[in-house]
Amino acid sequence: MHRRQFFGACAQAAATVAATSAATAPPAATGLADADSPQATANSTPPFKLSVMLWTVYEKLPFDQRIDKVAEAGYHAVELVEEYKNFTKEDYARFRAKKRELNLTVDATSGISHGLCDSSQRDAFLDEVRAKLPVLEELECNKLIILSGDKVPGQSPQQMHQSCIESLKRAADIAATKNVGLLLENIDPEENPKYFLTSVSEGFEIVRSVHAPNVQFLFDLFHDQVAEGNLLAKLEKNLDLLGVVHIADVPGRHEPGTGEINYPNIYRKLGQLGFNGYVAMEFMPQGETVAALTAAREIAMAWGRANRSAQLPAHGRPHAAA
Repeated sequence: MHRRQFFGACAQAAATVAATSAATAPPAATGLADADSPQATANSTPPFKLSVMLWTVYEKLPFDQRIDKVAEAGYHAVELVEEYKNFTKEDYARFRAKKRELNLTVDATSGISHGLCDSSQRDAFLDEVRAKLPVLEELECNKLIILSGDKVPGQSPQQMHQSCIESLKRAADIAATKNVGLLLENIDPEENPKYFLTSVSEGFEIVRSVHAPNVQFLFDLFHDQVAEGNLLAKLEKNLDLLGVVHIADVPGRHEPGTGEINYPNIYRKLGQLGFNGYVAMEFMPQGETVAALTAAREIAMAWGRANRSAQLPAHGRPHAAA
C-alpha cells in the first residue's frame, strides 16, 4: 500500500470510530493533507509528547540546521546520540540559546559505550555514567539511554540478566544525584545478533527488578516487531515502566505506513492508556524529510486522540509483567 493510500485509509477508519463512539477521530479524506487537517492548528495539543531521533535526518547538514529542520516539521523535542561529542563550552551555550529560540527540548541522549550485561565492565560503565552527567547538564537533558551490551561468551543468560539488574541499580543511584533518568533499550537480533537484550519482555522484567523510580524502558517498536511482535499487549501490561517509545516501520526502518506495523492502532492504544512520555520518530524518510516528519507527527496526533475518552488505567499505575 502506498503512503497516500495508507493515510487515506487511516482517516476513513478514524471517521468510523468517531461515528460509533464519543471520541474524536480524524475525518475521512483522500489525501495526506486533508486526512490530517485536524492537526494543522497552532493550538493543537498532542495526546503525548513527540520527538525526533536526530541521527535519522539530514546527516550531512550542520547540527544547527538539522534541528532547524526538526522544528520546521513541528516538533519541540529531539533525541541525540553523540552529535555534541566535540562541543566546547561555547558550543553548548550556543546550542542552549538555539534550542530556546526554537522552543526545543532534548528529551534523551545516548552515548554510553559500555554495556550492562558484562559484570567485568561494570566499573567502566559506571564511570561513563558519572562522566556523562555534566554533559546532560550542558544539554539541559534529564534522560540517558542505556544499552545491555553484547552477550558475554561463557556466561549464561541468567548471569547476564542479573548483571543488567545490578549495573542498572548502581547506575540509578549515581544518576539520581542529578535527577537523571535511565532508559534501557532493546535491539533486534537481525540488526545485532550479538546483542543481549533482544526481548522487550525481558527488558521490562529487568526494569521491574531494578525497582528504581528513575529507571524506565525505552520500547523500540521497530526492533520488537522484528524480534517478537505482540506490541499492543506489551504496551498495556507495562505502562508503568514505559519511558519512551521509538517509531519506525518494518521492514526498512522507514516512516509509518510503509510497512507491516499498524501504527494507527499503536497511537490509539497509547492515547487510551494515557501515556505521557515521549514518542520519538526514529525512521529513515523515503521522501522529503520535513514532509515525512510532518505527516508522521500529524498521524500520531490524530490517532492518539481517537477513542481517548475510553480511558484505560492512567500512566504510572502498576500492571502485570509481560
